[in-house]
Amino acid sequence: MARLKCTMSYDGAHFSGYQIQFGKRTVQGEVEKALAQIHKGRPIQTAASGRTDKGVHAKSQVFHFDTSLEIPEPNWQKALNSLLPDDIYIKCVERVSDTFHARFDAFAKEYRYFIRQETEPDVFLRHYVYHFPYELDLEAIKTACRYLEGTHDFTTFSSAKASVKGSRVRTLYQARCEQTSDGLAFIFCGDGFLYHMVRILVGHLLDIGRGEQIPSDIPELFAKKDRRLAGATVPPQGLYLWEVFYHE
Repeated sequence: MARLKCTMSYDGAHFSGYQIQFGKRTVQGEVEKALAQIHKGRPIQTAASGRTDKGVHAKSQVFHFDTSLEIPEPNWQKALNSLLPDDIYIKCVERVSDTFHARFDAFAKEYRYFIRQETEPDVFLRHYVYHFPYELDLEAIKTACRYLEGTHDFTTFSSAKASVKGSRVRTLYQARCEQTSDGLAFIFCGDGFLYHMVRILVGHLLDIGRGEQIPSDIPELFAKKDRRLAGATVPPQGLYLWEVFYHE
């Protein structure tokens, strides 16, 4: 029995999220359907680094599975890509230790969120960026990002519907905002993320950029642990799971 680690990208526009849901098209569902075909109908379970919501994309999602088949790793990549739909692509397949776990061995993840500030929307980009045609104070946003970095209780910046049990303390190693050719890219790298955390952080940073919130209030918002005090949850289409980090 071998354990294989797969790195893939996917366009989340036409998926109901990553995790299998009965009667809905999901990334995990398509991957496990392809694996079952390769294993002559035998179901193969996968474990991913985490789940993404409906409409969220991934540049480098990671999952693992166990197999009794002796197939070279490059051939696994070719076989899977030949069976998967064209909005999923397997970038790399590696044999790993039997103890490797795509979720529990990840020590950090990076998410990116893209907004487009052009006056007119681009219908061809509607699934891939958030159209936000307003002037923003980039320096205020960058100041706010510095308050977000470090270890904090992110209850205020997570969905009230979050089902996580236990601590909501997370560490953001990096929070930054960069100018792009037509808007902004928000970049967050941390040891873990709560439900809708990135989308709420972006919503709050946009409020700061418009002068509706103040960067220096962020420590107080952490302390109050009240979702109602933070910005709105921005739509999913601008969000990408950019990279998952593992120790060698």
